[in-house]
Amino acid sequence: MRQLSENDAAYIYSDSAHANSNVTLLHIYDQSTAKGGMVRFKQILSHVESRLGRLPVFRQKLLRVPLDLDYPYWVEDESFDIEYHVRHIALPKPGDWRQFCIQAARIHARPLDQQRPLWEMYVIEGLDSFLDLPVGSFAVLLKIHHSAIDVSKRNEITALLHDVSPDSPPPAPPEPWFPEAAPGNFGLLWRAGFHAATLPLRLAQPLAKSWTTLKAATTTFLGEFLGRPQEFPLTRFNSEVSPHRVFETRRFPLADFKALRGLAPGATVNDVVLAVCAGGLRRYLDLHGELPDESLVAAVPIALRGEEDAVFSWVRMELGTDIADPAARLAAIRDLAASSEVMAEAVSARELAELAQQAPSAAIAATSKMLRSTSALLGQWTPLANCAIANVPGPRVPLYLQGARLSYLSAIMPVADGMGLVFSVTSYSDMLIVSFTACYEQLPDPELLAQCLRDSFQEYLALAQSPAKRKPKLAVVASPKSKPAEAQTKAPRRKPAVRAVK
Repeated sequence: MRQLSENDAAYIYSDSAHANSNVTLLHIYDQSTAKGGMVRFKQILSHVESRLGRLPVFRQKLLRVPLDLDYPYWVEDESFDIEYHVRHIALPKPGDWRQFCIQAARIHARPLDQQRPLWEMYVIEGLDSFLDLPVGSFAVLLKIHHSAIDVSKRNEITALLHDVSPDSPPPAPPEPWFPEAAPGNFGLLWRAGFHAATLPLRLAQPLAKSWTTLKAATTTFLGEFLGRPQEFPLTRFNSEVSPHRVFETRRFPLADFKALRGLAPGATVNDVVLAVCAGGLRRYLDLHGELPDESLVAAVPIALRGEEDAVFSWVRMELGTDIADPAARLAAIRDLAASSEVMAEAVSARELAELAQQAPSAAIAATSKMLRSTSALLGQWTPLANCAIANVPGPRVPLYLQGARLSYLSAIMPVADGMGLVFSVTSYSDMLIVSFTACYEQLPDPELLAQCLRDSFQEYLALAQSPAKRKPKLAVVASPKSKPAEAQTKAPRRKPAVRAVK
């Protein structure tokens, strides 16, 4: 039996009828690399069952203390049934990408049963009409509650499914497992009373050892809550969300994003990602007549160098959606990132890629978990940002499930009131995948936003491939309510406002 931490318990308590704390990891596989060119469901079932010992929480369920007088506990599920958690479905014909996105979003939106271990896995077949993906591909969706994610065990989620070689041995027989009986209400209440009595003593040790962290947290509290939070224009994505979700994605060659850095010398791949997303948002809102005159702001998760390990934090960054010229927009994002002391402390893309070498799922989960907790905290005061953009480098080596090569990796992220749009940007092998999760009522046309992202990328690519690369012009504003772009120049930019929270 293990008690949830304060942060993990907060995810349980913050779940509502219209917003839960689930993150769904999406994997698509090419089974032509498997032995015999096929992977059967029973192979995947046996494979997962043989590795459950690596993640004990996958066989543990929540036990809440009466009246919630103390944080819940993880206890072993005496009725654990692997076939309840690992499910097999298929898309109806024609099995195209739109059907897949709708099905994945529906699965993600459904809350998990808190009377069982907080995860579900779906093996989805019938993916017969996917562009740029092999015929006969299948998908594995792993939906897990944030409270069940232990970020410190980086590679366990990935290792549960994957090997680094297609020639993996057959699944071993599952190890014997004998669940322990859960305590009764009397035992739980006794523990709750003991914890309440010893709370001051238990708080003293971590506070004495973590004065630096406490000082940073105090500074953040004073700046974010007692002071005036950074202002930004509100959009359709900054209202209460519904229980329904949409998901879409587009894939791009990673080499093209690296080449686009040349449009603004000194820019990083992350800067280009932000600029492309900003261009897509600008196009989408402009088409709906909702483009604000001021720049939108994104919450951007980053990894900071800690004393022992990388610590995830985030910064608010202006996206330059008020800048019509794409090169000038990229230059503005580059300058903003370069001026941020927090961004200067960030782990480099190379270091982060090495961090996620064998743990892309854990890296996605870490950024998603941090965004969810921060949104829940700030949402009581003000929306965190117009949207979030999480860029998580993936592994450089191919990964395999029972010999089937992983060809696509992404995630459906949780959204919350005030933050109805989250971008998940992952890289795997030589491709970069830009996905987004949103509230259906706020984004009823996800295909349009996906096309706007594609058009934004093509605009940058055409500019980079131009024989004479032009220098960024003085930024101009072009919005549905503004004057013609050629007759209007952008006002001098104020000192970049970048605010960080650890």
